Amino acid sequence: MEYAQATKTVPEHNLSQELLEQFCFNLKSLRRISKAVWIDESELHVEGVNSVKQTLERLKFNIVEMKDETATLDGGDVLFTGKEFFVGLSSRTNQRGAQILADVFKDYAVSTVNVTGTLHLKTFCTMAGPDLIAIGSSVDAEKTLEQMLSLSDHSYSTLVLPDDEAANCVYLNSPEKGHILLHRTAKEFPESAKIFKSLVNYTLIPVSNTELAKVDGSLTCCSILLNKGA
Repeated sequence: MEYAQATKTVPEHNLSQELLEQFCFNLKSLRRISKAVWIDESELHVEGVNSVKQTLERLKFNIVEMKDETATLDGGDVLFTGKEFFVGLSSRTNQRGAQILADVFKDYAVSTVNVTGTLHLKTFCTMAGPDLIAIGSSVDAEKTLEQMLSLSDHSYSTLVLPDDEAANCVYLNSPEKGHILLHRTAKEFPESAKIFKSLVNYTLIPVSNTELAKVDGSLTCCSILLNKGA
């Protein structure tokens, strides 16, 4: 997982909506499931998807679109660990959507887990480093993590955070700076910030997300991580 370059989409009138759109990628195969974000297909949403789609096409990514009208797959429910996929079954993602993801990424195991008490899987569970899962401390988060670990053939360490929302962070592996982690600020979640500071050899970048959080937006909603060299 190495991410070194930032690419911006064209600044359109619908960018604020686009910030809340999450897309799921296989960072090695460079393929994508598109139009699988919000269940509603408003004109504003479609324009936002098309803007990102055009950017990905310009970057020479192979795009795979989901055609099944019964399938729902929200990027906020798709967690790629670098070794396998976990798909959260929630109000915005169903079993059919997870099956389509598995059909596209045949080289990786795809396991489904039940998500309760929150909107998305990645609201309280993301990757904080190689084989390191950031997870919240709520009962719902613990149940989901237990499912994930029981379904996996791989070993993972966990970074347990007092606040579920703080477990939504963005990990990058930079050739120049090594491990980089974007996480919520100490002002928002002081106890969780202390846990992040315990990470060794990380460049920590606190990012305030107070306003986006009011409309269920998380840090992972605001970017798409690409590995162009894979």
